[in-house]
Amino acid sequence: MLQMRESKIPCNIVLKLTSPKLWLPTLTLAWGVVATLLGITQNMAGFFVARFVLGVTESGLFPGVVFYLSMWYKREEQHYRISLFFSAASLAGAFGGVLAWGIAHMNGVGGLHGWRWIFILEGILTVLVSLVAYFFIANYPSTAKFLTEKERACVHARLESNSDATRDEAFTWTNVSFAIRDPKIWLYGLGFHTLSLPLYTLSLFLPTIIKELGFTAAQAQLLTVPPYAVATLLTITVAVASEKLKLRAPFIIGSSSLAAIGYIILLSSTKPGVGYFGTILAAAGIYPATAIVLSWPANNVSGQTKRATANAMQISIGNLGAVLGTQLYRSTDGPRYFLGHSFALGYLCFNVLVVGVLWMILRRENARRDRGERNERLVGVGEEEWLGDDDPRWRFQT
Repeated sequence: MLQMRESKIPCNIVLKLTSPKLWLPTLTLAWGVVATLLGITQNMAGFFVARFVLGVTESGLFPGVVFYLSMWYKREEQHYRISLFFSAASLAGAFGGVLAWGIAHMNGVGGLHGWRWIFILEGILTVLVSLVAYFFIANYPSTAKFLTEKERACVHARLESNSDATRDEAFTWTNVSFAIRDPKIWLYGLGFHTLSLPLYTLSLFLPTIIKELGFTAAQAQLLTVPPYAVATLLTITVAVASEKLKLRAPFIIGSSSLAAIGYIILLSSTKPGVGYFGTILAAAGIYPATAIVLSWPANNVSGQTKRATANAMQISIGNLGAVLGTQLYRSTDGPRYFLGHSFALGYLCFNVLVVGVLWMILRRENARRDRGERNERLVGVGEEEWLGDDDPRWRFQT
């Protein structure tokens, strides 16, 4: 599991060295093929090997997409787009419960168990989407064939005044090291780490949590739809509000607090209806907070290689929470799951603390730059030279 998470950094380096048009569909194609093979494995060892390779193939997709979007949109426009992409995860959860319930009824078709058909059919669909993506994904505005020269100039002018997307930056390991040595990048990673445990445990164990509240297995699959549907709507709504107000940290803190209330309800109530309401609040808070956290370094890190590395580092550090989370919901702990819910609640409270500290650091740095306290960095620097997010002319989004 750890190796899967750490592969995100080299994946984004490969993206920088190759192109989105080649790399992103290829990752998706490999992901779909391996997912399909999971449905036909014949022993536990084969299943674990396929699951490991699945983690490797999927690990580079999200950080790659985040970096890709940062090369097309202005800083204040990126969060909404990234949230739209991330909301597909909660939307998939909403449909996934119904889909899993339906495919499970294929048990015995072709002599295969129902769970095998889930992997096979969803894997084949992923392969088909990846093949289509080869024809529809463009690289960057400077080379996109669907843009006219006038449109290309317009996109270039928009980005030039707002980000580093138009700069011709060659890959260097020095720029990778800039990300590794920047404390703010580690805080972005910790911000996601403190959300990844509740995020992944909720998505993985939600049917089980609902079932243990007193519902049947079939009912539990269908009852996963409302929490994910609410999460999808709130993810988009919060993204729009965050973008309009140009604020990030307050919305993360508010969303995490909402999710924390959901877990408090799950820990304190024994009534099925009340506990189910807690799952809705948990999902409604976790998904919007995660979408903003994941878009934050894309908004704030300047220098293309540094940003690509930062996106990958954030998700690598963050996903380590999922490694712990998978061990917390034991079958013997139901129906209250005190251990798992308590860890999730603690992580959400820690998230509020981490985001608050990062918010303070960014606001303080912006104030110093407004007062001209960083202007000495420009001594000996040409007017067209850019120092990345260390440049005194850069302002962080808070």
